[in-house]
Amino acid sequence: MKRVFIAGATGYLGRFLCAEFQQRGWYVIALVRNSVQARPIAADQLIEAQATDAASISGVMAGTDLVVSSLGITRQTDGLDYWDVDFQANLNLLREAERAGVSRFAYVHVLRAAEMAHVPMVAAKSAFVAELQRAGVASTIIAPSGYFSDMSDFLSMARSGRVWLFGDGTKRINPIHGADLAAATVETIEDGVAWLDVGGPDIFEQKDLAELAFASVGKASRVTFLPDMLRRIALRLLPLVTPRRVSGPARFFLSALALDMVGDQHGTRHLGDHFEDSLATTRTASIHKLPTKRKKS
Repeated sequence: MKRVFIAGATGYLGRFLCAEFQQRGWYVIALVRNSVQARPIAADQLIEAQATDAASISGVMAGTDLVVSSLGITRQTDGLDYWDVDFQANLNLLREAERAGVSRFAYVHVLRAAEMAHVPMVAAKSAFVAELQRAGVASTIIAPSGYFSDMSDFLSMARSGRVWLFGDGTKRINPIHGADLAAATVETIEDGVAWLDVGGPDIFEQKDLAELAFASVGKASRVTFLPDMLRRIALRLLPLVTPRRVSGPARFFLSALALDMVGDQHGTRHLGDHFEDSLATTRTASIHKLPTKRKKS
C-alpha cells in the first residue's frame, strides 16, 4: 500500500486531502499539532509534531512514498509569520523528505503568484516553491484560484444589504470546493504532472458573484462600484495602520481582486449550492442558540 504524509491536515483543504487519499486506497499519515483536537480526521496514523521545529519531524517520513503539504497560515498567530510557516516549515518538511528518500513532494500554492510578489504571504510561498523546484525530489505544484470558503465575504455583504466592489466588477474567478480540489490534486500527483493551475467548474465575474450572493439570501441586488484607486491606497496603508494578522490576509484579498483568477476547470460542485448550504447551517446554528423560556413553578 502506498503511503502519503499530509501536512496541514487539519486545515480546510487538508481534511479533504486526507479523505480523498484514503478513499483511493492510500495509507494516510497526517501531521498534526494536537492529536486530540485533530479528531475526527480520515487518517490511518496521526503524528503529533511542529513542522516549524525541524528536530520534531526528524524520522517521521520513513517509508513514505509521497508528501503533500497544504501547510500555511492565513492569519498570523502564536507569534509566527508567513516566513516561519509558509516558507520555513515547508522547507523543513522538504529537507526531511529528501533525507527519507520520498519520491515526490506536492505543494498547494496560489494562482498567479508572480503578479502578487509584493504580498508577504505569496512571497513566502513562492520562495518555498523555488526551493522545491531546485530540490532533488520530483514535485507537483497545485495553484488553486480560490476556495468556496473564500467567497463567504460576498455572502456576508449580501446579507448586510450591499456588496462593495472595486473597479467595474468584471475580473473573473472560478473558485473550487475543497473536495473537488482534493480530487484534482490527487489525480494530478498520480499522473506525475509538475504544475496545475486549477479552479472550479463555473467561471464568474465579480459582479456575478454579487448577484449570486443576493439571490441566495433572497434580497434585491445592491452593488456599489468603488474606484480602483481606493483599493491601491488601501494596499499601501494597511501595513501601517493594522496589525499583521489583519493586513496580511487583507493584502492578499485586495491584490487578488485586481486579477483574473481562473484555473483549469475541475470538479462538479457549484458555488450556488455552497451558498445555500452555508445559509442553512447558519440558520440551524441560530435556532440552537435561541434561549428557551423556563416554566414558572
